[in-house]
Amino acid sequence: MEYKGSSAYEKDTFFTNYMKRRNRKESPNNAIEKPIMYALIGDVTNLDILDLGCGDASFGVELLDQGAATYHGVEGSSRMADAAQQNLAHLNGLIHRHTMEQYLYPKDTFNLVTSRFAIHYVEKLSPLFEKIYQTLKHNGTFVFSVQHPLTTASFKSKTTSDRRDNWIVDDYFLEGERKEPWINETVIKYHHTIEHYFTTLRAAGFTITDLREGKPLREHFTDSLEYERRQRIPLVLAFCCRKS
Repeated sequence: MEYKGSSAYEKDTFFTNYMKRRNRKESPNNAIEKPIMYALIGDVTNLDILDLGCGDASFGVELLDQGAATYHGVEGSSRMADAAQQNLAHLNGLIHRHTMEQYLYPKDTFNLVTSRFAIHYVEKLSPLFEKIYQTLKHNGTFVFSVQHPLTTASFKSKTTSDRRDNWIVDDYFLEGERKEPWINETVIKYHHTIEHYFTTLRAAGFTITDLREGKPLREHFTDSLEYERRQRIPLVLAFCCRKS
């Protein structure tokens, strides 16, 4: 069966297996992507934050613990949204049960918009980036990560959900739908080139202030072989953008 967006999380076995993988210390989310996101975001004290594709909002809990004023998470999966509500209990956070495409973005409201490994599920970037620009306050910041386009270009070397040690890069400039075997299911993602992300952000009005490709750092890995493996191909593409 094929799943679009966050719909796969509604399946019990997928949700359980995903959470186990996601919470591994040396998962790409924790060992590579998370340190980059925090480095790009910086101090969140007194910020009003919108998080797109927030999952279980564990990121929101951390941001509020670090001094964020408010946290709004947008999540398309009812299963994930329920988990997020539980994690945010008694905190100044709110979950909106919508996809990021469906969410009604209030104008000039947030100091910071974030999204972690979620925008690669979006087919059309331009409308989304325009809405994000509008919802930010003056000098607000948009920081997001996606699966690196070198890995979404082709899944010819990934015929199963098993760990792989080689990557075929093909059809890079043919953007659009991709089907990835993941956690014993097939999930649909959308491949966009780095240039497409860059030009669409600029067309929406953003100034791009930083870009990272997820170079792994040794201190985030206890397994030296896993560290060496992660240096072979970039898994993360992250942007930091500003509304001026």
